[in-house]
Amino acid sequence: MRERAEGGLLAIRPKKYLTRDQVRSIDQRAIDEYGMSGLVLMENAGRGCVDVLCRLGCEAKVVIVCGGGNNAGDGFVIARHLELRGANVQVVLLSDPAKLKGDAAANFGILQRCGLPIIEQYASFDPHAFLRAIAGAQWLVDAILGTGSSGAPRSPWDTAIEILNEHPARRMAVDLPTGLDCDTGVPSATTIQADVTCTFVAPKQGFANPIAQRYLGDVEVIDIGVPRRLLSEYLGE
Repeated sequence: MRERAEGGLLAIRPKKYLTRDQVRSIDQRAIDEYGMSGLVLMENAGRGCVDVLCRLGCEAKVVIVCGGGNNAGDGFVIARHLELRGANVQVVLLSDPAKLKGDAAANFGILQRCGLPIIEQYASFDPHAFLRAIAGAQWLVDAILGTGSSGAPRSPWDTAIEILNEHPARRMAVDLPTGLDCDTGVPSATTIQADVTCTFVAPKQGFANPIAQRYLGDVEVIDIGVPRRLLSEYLGE
């Protein structure tokens, strides 16, 4: 597991992992006690992922596969910043955007106004259309489900995961691979097998499970701007 202090990545080397509940607590306290905007945290998360992608090389097509919730919101930010850096990028939606809320909904609205290609695959999932959408991709970005999810990914996400895992492109997981449990590190029957995982603030508790390693790939810890004083309560200095 690599934890870098360059290119916008975490400067504190964490002394422990974070659980699902601690992740929620840190985000909420950053907003409630420090007056930070959830949009700023999401912006920092997405831009940090793009920093990693650009460092690793994304000269060709990048496809960002978005599910629901804030993980999808991170994916929308990633798409926007990749376009700003001249990348060939498109988004595949696996969830109804009308059900998005808060910061994720706001970032979807921004993305729509930017005119990026958005392929809808939520009303009726078509495996052949999905394959066409990801054809020729150098990178596939997993922004389907985040740390708040538990249990096996439901249909059609499970089918999409199987297709993504069989594709020759490199795969980046946003925060953690979809299908991997944040706290236990136990994979579902269908779990993204990432080449790199860009996780936010600190590694998650489940990452310590040896079983999780084949799904995580290299782990990059992204600084999303949470104040050091707050982080030190959870991670130590």
